[in-house]
Amino acid sequence: MFRNPTWKYALLLMVCCASAIAIAQQSPTVTADDYARAEKFLGYSANPLVYGIVKPTWLPDDRFWYRKNTPEGIQFVIVDAKGAHTPAFDHAKVATALSTAVGRPVDAQKLPMGDLADDAQSVTFTMGPRKFKCDVQGTKCEAVNADRAKNEVVSPDKKKAAFIRDWNLWVRDVATGQETQLTRDGVKDYGYATDNAGWIRSDRPILVWSPDSKKIATFQQDQRKTGEMYLVSTAVGHPKLEQWKYPLPGDVDVTMIERVVIDVDSPKVVRFQMPPDQHRGSLCDHLVCRGTEWDDVQWSPDGSKVAFLSTSRDHKQENLRIADANTGAVRDVLEEKVPTYYESGNGAVNWRYLPNSNEIIWYSERDNWGQLYLYDLNGKLKNQITTGEGQAAQVLRVDEKARTIYFLGLGKEKGRDPYFPHLYRIGFDGKNQQLLTPEDANHDIALSKSGKYFVDSYSKPDSPQIALLRDENGKPDATIEKADISKLVATGWKPPIPIVVKARDGATDLYGLMFQPTKLDPSKKYPIVNHVYPGPQGGSVGTRAFSPARGDAQALAELGFVVVEIDGMGNPSRSKKLCSFLDSIF
Repeated sequence: MFRNPTWKYALLLMVCCASAIAIAQQSPTVTADDYARAEKFLGYSANPLVYGIVKPTWLPDDRFWYRKNTPEGIQFVIVDAKGAHTPAFDHAKVATALSTAVGRPVDAQKLPMGDLADDAQSVTFTMGPRKFKCDVQGTKCEAVNADRAKNEVVSPDKKKAAFIRDWNLWVRDVATGQETQLTRDGVKDYGYATDNAGWIRSDRPILVWSPDSKKIATFQQDQRKTGEMYLVSTAVGHPKLEQWKYPLPGDVDVTMIERVVIDVDSPKVVRFQMPPDQHRGSLCDHLVCRGTEWDDVQWSPDGSKVAFLSTSRDHKQENLRIADANTGAVRDVLEEKVPTYYESGNGAVNWRYLPNSNEIIWYSERDNWGQLYLYDLNGKLKNQITTGEGQAAQVLRVDEKARTIYFLGLGKEKGRDPYFPHLYRIGFDGKNQQLLTPEDANHDIALSKSGKYFVDSYSKPDSPQIALLRDENGKPDATIEKADISKLVATGWKPPIPIVVKARDGATDLYGLMFQPTKLDPSKKYPIVNHVYPGPQGGSVGTRAFSPARGDAQALAELGFVVVEIDGMGNPSRSKKLCSFLDSIF
């Protein structure tokens, strides 16, 4: 009956819990119909019943595209700056060409996940482990090397791709396929651009290209003394043993990185004139904490300097440094020490290197909330940028010419859920802060590459998404989509109920969601399941955006429970004071 095999284990646990409570309370046995109803509210059943969700990808010319799910099938749509919709390509012709390449029929109304190229002239589809690139006219489709694309970093001019081979860094000419070896002294456990923090690893290189595509900032990773991790997987026949380097708490010898810049044309390796750094990022215990970018490295526009953060092993000290890309000379600019834990933003790094104006935008929780500060490149504080209640969570855009910053803020609007992100604009001097997304909701923002427009997809846990196209001042130019949940509601689905409760201090409001059985009997009592995420990285609820299924919370409620998810005090989206209160208890 259940298509997802992982559901079997969760089902076994639910059966045990439900059966024990049923016996204790002499309540009726949970029936097969109850489980069938519960399954309707799992993601693979509920998600396909919501139509018109917008997840935009901007093109360089102030247009964006998205993959639209409709009752009739899938559509790839391009939207211009005025809100006009056009098909991204001829779906029927592309499906025919893709069918020929794949060797089996592909329905034009059920095209797989795809990515439109920046020039909007080709689209790449993912079909299991394989990828196919088709021109938008539908004249041909061809297979592409999915593994190679996954394990390469393409230069800004799209002409070169960097990759690792035998512990050394290489580049491939995209047009001709010619390969050039950049480094020659990389060996096992002492290789270049190695993506291995222990708890996460891959074959992709960690590096940042200079804006002119002539240099690469990366490192040689020394894990020769790091301890080993072993994993034995069992299957039919002999088990498989995996072994890799994995530093553990308390280890004296851990993974270190020796920073370098590589001149691609020479090729020449320039080593930074400094001791090795910890393998740490300012957002996590890895160098790539979000997406695929090396978070804490930023080039100057002319490619002559590299700004970077050195993070201590315990995340209590950050040093902002600038290196000369031609000589390797390193200069210390700014240091911040904290008694607990430093992060450079909430989900994304907020510091920005601005050599044209000789400035740095810095992020700190020194005044209780995560705020933005303006420094000069000698490490002198010029002024605090954001102030007051609430957090400057993510810097999305810096307009150096207008000296304004666009950022996501949390908890700045009184009377609203403090986990709802809103978009703001503020001057470098901390003046003229402006709310650009006024609706009381969770706002997902996608800025155009020019910064002139953005897509604002706003919703609540109990209200479906509305996607608007806005200009840089927040003015709505067009409604892109309003999500259709009529088929979902027809199944008996009901949204979770937002709740607010008091924390253990008796004063702090805690925010969460409550899930009730859709066939709730108000005259009966129900056991409560507190679904808790106990880690410090985030809360139990997760995003406040609309979602037809939030894990198995509603499915569990259908088996005779009231499920609650509550974000606690020790949460990076709240104030430092609340986290410190939690620290004092333990």
